[in-house]
Amino acid sequence: MRFRRRPFSIFTLSFLDVMCCGFGAVVLLFMILKHEAIVKEAVQEVDLTTEVELLRKEIESARANASGATAQSNTIQRELAELLAQSAAARAALAAAKSALQPRAAPAVTRRDVEALKAALLKLEAEKRKLLSEVNEKSQQVRSFAGEGNREYLTGIKMGGKRTLILLDASASMLDDTIVNVLRRRNMDDAAKRRSEKWQQAVDTVDWISTRMNPGSQYQIFLFNTEVRPVLPGTGARWLSTDDRAEFNQVVGAVKQLIPDGGSNLAKALQVLRTLQPQADNVFLVTDGLPTQGLSGGALRTVSGKQRIQFYEEARSQVPGGSPINVILLPMEGDPMAPWAFWDLAMMTRGSFLTPAYDWP
Repeated sequence: MRFRRRPFSIFTLSFLDVMCCGFGAVVLLFMILKHEAIVKEAVQEVDLTTEVELLRKEIESARANASGATAQSNTIQRELAELLAQSAAARAALAAAKSALQPRAAPAVTRRDVEALKAALLKLEAEKRKLLSEVNEKSQQVRSFAGEGNREYLTGIKMGGKRTLILLDASASMLDDTIVNVLRRRNMDDAAKRRSEKWQQAVDTVDWISTRMNPGSQYQIFLFNTEVRPVLPGTGARWLSTDDRAEFNQVVGAVKQLIPDGGSNLAKALQVLRTLQPQADNVFLVTDGLPTQGLSGGALRTVSGKQRIQFYEEARSQVPGGSPINVILLPMEGDPMAPWAFWDLAMMTRGSFLTPAYDWP
């Protein structure tokens, strides 16, 4: 039986066929195209210039250190070589000295030589005893003093006496000749103050006077600034004996350890002449100018020349009769009335007045 062909029509396709064809086309397109996503990684750029410069500097520093170490090593090697050479020279010198000290044959000594030496020794002993006896008879010094100045500067002062009193000005002005240097030295340490040339001259003056005291006589040394005190504590009310050499040297040695400080109260110093009994028959006043304080007390911030003259007149009235005061005036600027005033004090008491040269004693 023959079948008749059915006629074709586009409208005869089913909806499912259409969807399948479309899906197939999409799959085909997906397979053809590159379906992997292109991911572009962004890498952050880093500037390494700073690190490179730091590394370069560290390398240069390491090279410089290495060069310095090499130079130092060369220097040490040279010094070591020099020390080895010196050591070798020292060993050679030591060996030469040891060889020179080897005992040698002693020269022959005859009996005549021994007798001659004995006679010379006896002669020297006799001369020694003779010189010692002459020194004991003629010398009147209880201590010795060695210096560089001319000792004859004090020929105008009467030395000696049975009771000698020394009054030493220990105020701050004794540190120097000028006010500026006094202020400068006042702020230094104690050792620098003791080394002051002016203070050393004052101390040497006391030392020199002590060598001129007669054996068997008595003495006393007082210091004065704002207050008055004996050099040897606890002895202010009595005289000391020059025969006690140990104590005498102790007192003079204590003077050398003092430090100038404070103002100057001459009135209190001269009152000592009344407290010491029996009265001193020879007084030495070592100072550098008019006083800056009086008996009324209270230190003043500034002292005029007129006030200093008034303080001097007050001190002058404290002097008892019968005690000659020998004034040794050291230099000090800004005090033109001091020489006249202390000359007047020396003349009033029948003493002497002296301004020594800078190199005395």
